[in-house]
Amino acid sequence: MLARHRQSLILQAVRNDGSARVSDLTQRLGVSDMTIRRDLEVLARDGLVEKVHGGAVLPGTPAIHEPGFEAKLVLERPEKSAIARAAASMVTPGTAVALAAGTTTFALAQCLLDVPGLTIVTNSLRVTNVFSGTRGLDGTADSVILTGGVRTPSDALVGPIADLTIRSLHFDLLFLGCHGFDTETGLTTPNLAEAETNRTFIRVARRVVVLADHTKWGLVSLSSFARLNEVDVLITDDMLPADARAQVADQVGELVLAESMMASHAHRQAG
Repeated sequence: MLARHRQSLILQAVRNDGSARVSDLTQRLGVSDMTIRRDLEVLARDGLVEKVHGGAVLPGTPAIHEPGFEAKLVLERPEKSAIARAAASMVTPGTAVALAAGTTTFALAQCLLDVPGLTIVTNSLRVTNVFSGTRGLDGTADSVILTGGVRTPSDALVGPIADLTIRSLHFDLLFLGCHGFDTETGLTTPNLAEAETNRTFIRVARRVVVLADHTKWGLVSLSSFARLNEVDVLITDDMLPADARAQVADQVGELVLAESMMASHAHRQAG
């Protein structure tokens, strides 16, 4: 494929989606990371795209853009499901678990419905709805504590009220997501208030577990809220590149790679 044709396809992808990641473009076009990065440099010099960490966006795209919950819910569904199942295996009956807001933690909440006697602390209305009502043979309900606060576009409750509530609590496990993760900037989010609420969650958790699919790697958003060495366990999917695995594994306590059902099915067919 000629470079000009490839660059045209890259530009079309950025215009269609508003952004494009290097990792996705390498798979789509069947070329190396280095080739894609050179193409992005050409397009950036011409003013057609703006390079960002891990990919490119349309010129003038604000750094604080935050998609809504529904928009994020449809992205990387198989990977999020695999990550949620791996995370659920860490939860034992009768423990206190904090679930920060996000689509992957929402997927985890649905996996926890079979675990009895949980106390759930969350700043997500979506997660609260998952645990509403009674369930189980004995008809018991989970204890759910909603932090309160100001609602963000991604349906997180954040701000001083949420932070005050969280600071008064203690829990065994914290599960939280991020907009992006990177070895230099750590975990980031486009919302300043959500970053502070996430920091508060991390300060009072005995064990911090981050749920982030491979597309979050290398993305840097407005506000950092934790370093990777503050993370006890990072659960991602098995599409995270090998070099990224090595970098992340050096910093987090434990790196878990969850295999999606689609990948598992493909492996069985190949076998």
